[in-house]
Amino acid sequence: MRFICVLAHPEPASFTASLARHGMKALEQSGHSVDLVDLYAIGFDPISDRRNFVAAANPDRFDQQDEERHAAATGGFSTELQLEMDRLAACDVLVLQFPIWWLGMPAIMKGWIDRVFAIGRTYGGGRWFDRGLMRGKLAMLAVTIGGTEQAYSECGIYGPALDMLRPINHGILGFCGFDVVEPFLAYAPARKGDQERDEIFAEYAGRLRHIERAPRLPMLHSDDYEHFVLKTSRHEATRAA
Repeated sequence: MRFICVLAHPEPASFTASLARHGMKALEQSGHSVDLVDLYAIGFDPISDRRNFVAAANPDRFDQQDEERHAAATGGFSTELQLEMDRLAACDVLVLQFPIWWLGMPAIMKGWIDRVFAIGRTYGGGRWFDRGLMRGKLAMLAVTIGGTEQAYSECGIYGPALDMLRPINHGILGFCGFDVVEPFLAYAPARKGDQERDEIFAEYAGRLRHIERAPRLPMLHSDDYEHFVLKTSRHEATRAA
């Protein structure tokens, strides 16, 4: 299988980055193809605007979705974005690897999604959820959480980790058609000893090697929702506002 792992952590020696490298090495040793994209190392620009495109569909007013549609039809994305889009199109499995900051993903990861997940390339024209352009691919979040598992439980101060990650799993990955694997969660690594951290590394390698057998989150079937027959979805309209 062809994996792309998109990593967002500024410190190469961090637990998050070390976990990513260990997991990708385990995949390579098992014969899989691996593409590790370290967003900080490559200096990825997270700002999404006219720099995404080599030419303007409308030079007078910027509408990102209109520009994305035009670029998708004409091959008009910047070289930087086209490379990331080609990586995404070629993969069988997408892994987004990042630490939780303020109950969400780092800005550089969100910027990668904002720029790479363009209309016409990952969704659009009635192609979302079970009809999405990424249908047939797997996606998984590999998330490092500073707090304990108890803090992110039903009775914890932050609530369930799956609820926190739902906007990404459902509103981004599921929306674009990925089959979404349950996230791999590494809790409080700084509070653990070497043996416990090694156990997390081993568990992560096992999850990746056997990802096709890992539990998946439910996929929404768009025919069950009347509003999806509308010509323009609310999701697209919200992003265009």
